[in-house]
Amino acid sequence: MPTQESIDRKFIQQSIRMAVENVKQQQGGPFAAIIVKNNEIIATGTNVVTTTDDPTAHAEISAIRAACKKLHTFELEDCTIYSSCEPCPMCLGAIYWAHLSRLVFAADKKQAAEAGFDDDFIYKEIDLTYEKRKLITSQILTEEGEAPFEAWRNNDLKITY
Repeated sequence: MPTQESIDRKFIQQSIRMAVENVKQQQGGPFAAIIVKNNEIIATGTNVVTTTDDPTAHAEISAIRAACKKLHTFELEDCTIYSSCEPCPMCLGAIYWAHLSRLVFAADKKQAAEAGFDDDFIYKEIDLTYEKRKLITSQILTEEGEAPFEAWRNNDLKITY
């Protein structure tokens, strides 16, 4: 019977091959992800940012969207995501929001930065006050902004997540 480590190696190697092929085919950046449930591939995704003109079309996001569609759910509990590289802040957030139970990756964010994919500034920006961020950020209409949450709290038919 295969060990968890051998299973992890198999899927992470596949994600690395997919990422290399994605570059060779000029589909996007050097990233790929695979979502697995019960040792079966549910969905895959590659980075297609440049071919779709979509800055959110990262490998992990693409794989999460495909897995959710296939399983008809917005929660991927009991699933593992295998990524060729440590996820960026957006993808890591999506992994948490999708409730994946495990994340396994190959290259880390330092290796990605050395190749020109440096997300460190985002991590630093998140911790800054609005006034100190490079992105001009303003909060207005805070009282009116409560209305959607009040509607949510009062909606007896909502699907909580």
